[in-house]
Amino acid sequence: MRRPLIAGNWKMNTSVEEAITLAGSIIDQVRLFDTVDTVFCPPFISLRSLKDTVAGTGVELGAQNMYFREKGAFTGEISPLMLKGLCKYVILGHSERRQFFHETDSLINEKVKAAISSGLIPIFCIGESLAENEAGKTEEILDVQVRDGLKDVAANPHLVVAYEPVWAIGTGRAATGVQAAKTIGFIRQKIAAGWGQDAADSLRILYGGSVTGANIAEFIKEPQIDGALVGGASLKAGEFVDIVRQTAALKK
Repeated sequence: MRRPLIAGNWKMNTSVEEAITLAGSIIDQVRLFDTVDTVFCPPFISLRSLKDTVAGTGVELGAQNMYFREKGAFTGEISPLMLKGLCKYVILGHSERRQFFHETDSLINEKVKAAISSGLIPIFCIGESLAENEAGKTEEILDVQVRDGLKDVAANPHLVVAYEPVWAIGTGRAATGVQAAKTIGFIRQKIAAGWGQDAADSLRILYGGSVTGANIAEFIKEPQIDGALVGGASLKAGEFVDIVRQTAALKK
């Protein structure tokens, strides 16, 4: 069985002090559920401080983004070498990066390759917009995102995929568990076409998009879904702990 993973994407929220407080209020509770991998993805400024906070707890850290160059005249960017040693995971291709910062599949592909080369584990995000969903283009869009985002990337058992329908992110309008599982099954088929069935079967694929303590069970009970990339609910200690607790109970 694939080991479940719950990652909290804190986005552009929390000061360093707030991040330490939030992490501290979660760690002692989620460490009890050692069958689930738990990841905090805070803003860059908090990674160094939280590295000390999570040390020895089993909780891991992830960055929210990175550039694919190791160094150079790229004002405002963070390189994979800067993240190495601070975190284990890095979110790449999030819909907000695609939408607001115009990141393309080819750019995201470069980031995925750079992350793997530097020893970081990408949480590779894909998903369709509301218009694309309503036009029946979900599979077409995901096919392109998987193909171009993982171009020239060798089968990697550590890489994590996160299916995040754009229309469900931050809207309170989550997909149903059945909808998400069907789409994730399609994603796994597309990855199998490039990497082989064994590699695809071992790959963890998460659901993301308005995940809460009230609906997590609907997703986690589906065999195709291996966890969640949690947004707003990850900023609420009690709710995030509840999401991890339910995941541990359902993914025995």
